[in-house]
Amino acid sequence: MSDSNFEIQEEDQPAVDTTQTSSVDESLYSRQLYVLGKDAMVKMQSSSVLIIGLKGLGVEIAKNIVLAGVKRLCLYDPEPSQVLDQSTQFFLSQSSIDQKLPRDEASLVKLNELNSYVPVQVIHDLEFKTLSQFQVVIITSSVISLEKQVLINNFTHENDIKFISTDTRGLFGQVFTDFGNAFTVIDQTGEEPLSGIVSDIEEDGSVTMLDDNRHGLEDGDYVKFSEILGSDSITSLNDGTPYKIEVLGPYAFKILTDKDLSGYKRGGIYTQVKVPATIKFDTLFNQLSNPEYLISDFAKFDRPSQLHLGFQALHQFREKHQGNLPKPHSVEDSNELLHLVKNLSEQNPQILGEEKVNEKLIRELSFQAQGDIPGMVATFGGLVAQEALKACSGKFRPIKQFLYFDSLESLPDPKIYSRSEEECKPIGSRYDNQIAVFGRKFHEKITNLKAFLVGAGAIGCEMLKNWSMMGLGTGPKGSILVTDNDFIEKSNLNRQFLFRPHNINQSKSKVAIEVVAEMNPDLTGKIFHSIQKVGSETEDFFNDDLWNSFDLVTNALDNVEARTYVDRRCVFFKKPLLESGTLGTKGNTQVIIPSLTESYSSSQDPPEKSIPLCTLRSFPNKIDHTIAWAKSLFQGYFSDSIENVNLYLSQKDFVESTLKKSADIKGTLQSIRDNLKVRPYSFDDCIKWARLEFEKKFNNDIQQLLYNFPLDSKTTQGAPFWSGSKRAPKPLTFDINNPDHFNFIVAAANIRASNYGLAGDKNEKPKIFLYAKAISEVEKTIKPFSPKSNVRIQASDNEPDPNSSDDIDNDEIKRLAADLPPPSSLAGYRLNETVFEKDDDGNYHIDFITAASNCRALNYFIEPVDRLKTKLVAGKIIPAIATTTALVSGLVCLELYKVADNKRDIEQYKNGFINLALPFFGFSEPIRSPKDKYNNKEYDKIWDRFTIKRDVTLKELIHYFKKKEGLEITMISFKVSLLYASFFPPKKLKPRMGMKISELINEFSKNKVDDKTKTIILEICADDLEGEDVEVPFVCIKLK
Repeated sequence: MSDSNFEIQEEDQPAVDTTQTSSVDESLYSRQLYVLGKDAMVKMQSSSVLIIGLKGLGVEIAKNIVLAGVKRLCLYDPEPSQVLDQSTQFFLSQSSIDQKLPRDEASLVKLNELNSYVPVQVIHDLEFKTLSQFQVVIITSSVISLEKQVLINNFTHENDIKFISTDTRGLFGQVFTDFGNAFTVIDQTGEEPLSGIVSDIEEDGSVTMLDDNRHGLEDGDYVKFSEILGSDSITSLNDGTPYKIEVLGPYAFKILTDKDLSGYKRGGIYTQVKVPATIKFDTLFNQLSNPEYLISDFAKFDRPSQLHLGFQALHQFREKHQGNLPKPHSVEDSNELLHLVKNLSEQNPQILGEEKVNEKLIRELSFQAQGDIPGMVATFGGLVAQEALKACSGKFRPIKQFLYFDSLESLPDPKIYSRSEEECKPIGSRYDNQIAVFGRKFHEKITNLKAFLVGAGAIGCEMLKNWSMMGLGTGPKGSILVTDNDFIEKSNLNRQFLFRPHNINQSKSKVAIEVVAEMNPDLTGKIFHSIQKVGSETEDFFNDDLWNSFDLVTNALDNVEARTYVDRRCVFFKKPLLESGTLGTKGNTQVIIPSLTESYSSSQDPPEKSIPLCTLRSFPNKIDHTIAWAKSLFQGYFSDSIENVNLYLSQKDFVESTLKKSADIKGTLQSIRDNLKVRPYSFDDCIKWARLEFEKKFNNDIQQLLYNFPLDSKTTQGAPFWSGSKRAPKPLTFDINNPDHFNFIVAAANIRASNYGLAGDKNEKPKIFLYAKAISEVEKTIKPFSPKSNVRIQASDNEPDPNSSDDIDNDEIKRLAADLPPPSSLAGYRLNETVFEKDDDGNYHIDFITAASNCRALNYFIEPVDRLKTKLVAGKIIPAIATTTALVSGLVCLELYKVADNKRDIEQYKNGFINLALPFFGFSEPIRSPKDKYNNKEYDKIWDRFTIKRDVTLKELIHYFKKKEGLEITMISFKVSLLYASFFPPKKLKPRMGMKISELINEFSKNKVDDKTKTIILEICADDLEGEDVEVPFVCIKLK
């Protein structure tokens, strides 16, 4: 049913129904679960979503929602597929176009492949009975007129169905949301609740933090308290009641209560409480005349009201012209649209207020009305999909209610790429909707770019999809190289949408280029892959010629080290770099332009705070501490000690060499002895070992700690020792019915069995009665623990470690060494070292760390956490969701147009910072690269260098700088080797002066220059004309 004969009817219609389990597949959704949480995911899995309009924007939204995992997704777009749709509709095949299949049916198969848990179906009408089945209705303006959107919204508003309308027109876009009269937001930010240790509570309710730790709270936040000691009135705060607070400063806040808060003694932990918020939305009809905006770019504060009228005028234009939009760059059509906007402004003077219609902006909207830009579609596809997930789950704060965004800075320089009706008219290609915005000449520029994409993960997949739709690299001079040394895993499928289950264990880069070449066959023979890691070890592969061939480089990486390396190479070869990253709902983009902006490495995030060693060893106070301790225990039990055994068995003089290198030679030799002399011969032996280790770690060690520091201990200042951040522990008594206790035994026994090549549970559910038998046998051998008086424990990191003395008891070391079985008696015997792997649910690694961490948490009265939280911390997992990735890749592609245009006005570029949870959008121009001077000559401290185009002698190099630059070289170095210094004696200098630089390096440096070397980088120190030492750029000598 086309828009022209659309009716909303109230006839009965058979319901589309599916069933889906409420459980969450953690192996698939793990990264997303860290963003949304289980409760939100379960709500999503009971939600049905309808998308109306399946052009590029519709399918982008659909893709993200399917990946996220709703109950079902339904599609409605009966219009026939056409070539123009391929500008952004990445799931349309040529056969669908040839057969003129409806867009919804043509998209169905590919969308159903994305997630086996989410059925995707087509509906054939939009009657009220059909609409009432859905929790969320999303309309893209490709099918439904504004008038009929209002009718649908009136129905959804009355029936508590969440409504979203969105549209993109060239480099312009809009979103409208209506989530009903009373939409409840369970968690507005998604951030972990803040908590901290209380130092003092005054009678007026003022709360001070311990050790000048910032509380991070805001006025109006709520907190609850626990573990406060003092009078009955003050300890009543421990009842779990949330209290509203007022911030007094970064280290103090005030409890807003009438309670008597006298009698505080010590202790106390505050924890932030997330309080649900209720938000009231208005209908589309009312918002059209009285809009409420969320600002997307504060540098364009006046744009939303102008575009609000402009988008309404486009709907009027379509109604008047039988569904047709203004022709690309048509002055006549732009005049008509401008007239419509002015009429709307007169009818609704409250929208613009005292402002006048921005004629230039409205004309540009008219010129681009038929435009369909992949970057803009990806941006809004990610944004709108996240709003739909908010509507389903109540997680995060939604847009209220209109958002407008444009990227007019992406338009090319009109002096070079002039746009006109002739230049922008359709030519019958899949790129016509992009030509409509940029013109043919600039589009050809895009197709002839040579691009290098580093990484084919989540951002990489989205980037390649966008590039394929743009036609980037498809021209006669264009190409794309993609490299990624990683292979596809199940957890990738939730957001790396180019991959399917049958691709698991295949190369990411190889599969990715094959899939995008299917999306756009023009890429066939133009896109290439590598499985090489980009780094110093692969510079023979990624050589100078290859780097010099690229027009731009795009990073799609997940670690700082790799990003920094690529950044250094881009600086050296003077290549533009597009950088981006995501962390859950947060994303950022950065543009690095040679000789204009700073580089990625110019600024760095502060290092992560490390956990003090004594906290880790003896005084944990939060779950992150116990998880770190448990991971260290895992490493010691199953990796380090096993490696030491194998080294002892395979290396001659192992004990002597270890004595020289190891800080803990005693512990090393003890672990080798224990692993060889008390090695298991059956799985029962592994269970017994695990039970003994439980006793040692969670009972005996705690008894020893309390022996050294009794509960009534005092510090040297007379304060209670067990106060503040030090939590007094209690020993655990093993209970096989306690899940954490039992899981420790199960996981430890199974991993130890794998170390010794023994069969464990083989991923079967452990049978408690079988474990109980072995446990009861070994428990008969456990004797009551007696603390030792000669054990010393470090009480604070400020104190010297009593166990790190340089004095080694050589006699004891000799006794331990003599107690080891001779390696010759175990010839060929080796143990299986365990390498930590977080994503294999059958290897017991995360199970062990979870159980060990929770048992230690029970020791210290810390709230245990589930396996998922432990996996996040222990595995250092970066939370991720497809919506943020899609949006960030879209913003990068909008910057790519500017790079292709070689813009030199830094204000045209935008670094982006977004948080879809809040939602927040921030854009700023990049920071300029720093400049410096010598002899009144300005140079760029990041990008400039002295280039010498041949292998000169040392004498020639010194003479060149003195004559051409007015610099007296005082030192020349190559990497760590000093090749020249003015203070060298003449006897040392004379033979060097006539040598070429390559000869100097080969003669006096450990790093040699060979036939493959094309450039030599030298660092120099020099004095200026006034004899002052000045900072100058490095020297680049071209050998070839």
